[in-house]
Amino acid sequence: MDIKDSILFILNNEIKPAIGCTEPVAIALCAAAASSCIKSKKFDEVETYLSSNIYKNGMNVGIPNTSDIGLDVATALGVAKQDYSKGLQILGEIDDNCRAIAKELVDDKKVSVKIADMSKKVYIKVIVKSEDNIAEAIIEDKHDNITSITLNGKVILEKKQTQSSSATTGVPDSFFDSSIMDIINAIDELEFEDIKFLLDGIAMNLNAAEMGMSEKLGIGTGYAMKKSMDKGVMCNDLANQAMMLTSAASDARMSGKVIPVMSSSGSGNNGLTAILPLAAYKKTNPKTSDEKMAKSLAISHVITSYVKHYIGRLSPLCGCSIAAATGSASAITWLMGGNSTQIQGTIKNILANLSGVICDGAKPGCSLKLGTAAAAGVQSSLFAMQGFYACKNNGIVTGSAEQSIKNLKSLSNNGMDNVDKTIIDIMLAANN
Repeated sequence: MDIKDSILFILNNEIKPAIGCTEPVAIALCAAAASSCIKSKKFDEVETYLSSNIYKNGMNVGIPNTSDIGLDVATALGVAKQDYSKGLQILGEIDDNCRAIAKELVDDKKVSVKIADMSKKVYIKVIVKSEDNIAEAIIEDKHDNITSITLNGKVILEKKQTQSSSATTGVPDSFFDSSIMDIINAIDELEFEDIKFLLDGIAMNLNAAEMGMSEKLGIGTGYAMKKSMDKGVMCNDLANQAMMLTSAASDARMSGKVIPVMSSSGSGNNGLTAILPLAAYKKTNPKTSDEKMAKSLAISHVITSYVKHYIGRLSPLCGCSIAAATGSASAITWLMGGNSTQIQGTIKNILANLSGVICDGAKPGCSLKLGTAAAAGVQSSLFAMQGFYACKNNGIVTGSAEQSIKNLKSLSNNGMDNVDKTIIDIMLAANN
């Protein structure tokens, strides 16, 4: 698989609609895959085992088609659904019957949720017991990657990852040794017909932003920004437009509204930060062609995937801030005609600014982080276009942009190996 094929594979497999926060969605999807083997609607016991990252990210976020939060609720809804064909949009079709079955499971304390003892970032196992049947499903590496379904020990589905490709993206690991400019140049040569589907993400995510700007949802960050702009106390410039749109869409999503967003690298919030700053650019530069916009979206999504390859699909670091803002900021610099030095400078500015942002789970407050990241991305691009960017020995920003991204891997994997446990302990104490 050459660089062009790898780019197209990422774009066709990592950019997809999702309804609701992808961690509880993935839990529901896994539960539905397990319960799909069982004919009965009577469930005796459900056991759910999650990687610490999935556990942390799903604890405090609103669940679509309910007024609830909770990992047990997500599990129970999936068990009741018994159909996993909708993938990451599974929670968009929850009816009264599903809610009633799920409520009974939760109220009767038939659902248990535990942290699995394992190193994988993305791992979900759900065991459903019904009369004499025991069904089990497992999701690994990607939020919708069901690798195993069994019924009473009999294999219904089994999928194995090839060793030659990345478990999280499906492309050769060697792709992530490519230089950023080699990737961008390859994207610039893509046929518009092959990538014009990416434009759907702008319309989809703008729809979520419009919902978040129309009323106070979640914290109401985007709504507050719009009111401030309407009053004239905030400037309606590119950075603030990017911040407002991204925050507002996150407000709608994190509050549990039943609205699809285009995700990126397994995360809806990644998709918001990767796409909506570019939507803001289009609003302020309306003559930008659809082909240019599609290529900028491709740059944003692929660089987001590039960064997440190093920090992890889920991480103690906020990928929705760091990875996705790196993607959208690089794309904005490219749209403005930036050269290699300016694109490298943009990435260095983002990493110098946001590399310490932690991920403390999905929740309404994500709108603050996403908005900050979107604005910081625009600012990083504008600074770099004028020749201002972090020097080569600026903390973890050392040498090239590529090396600085690799430094994030050391920070995330080695320097922050106890952060997730500490965050979970704090969150559990607050919930008790």
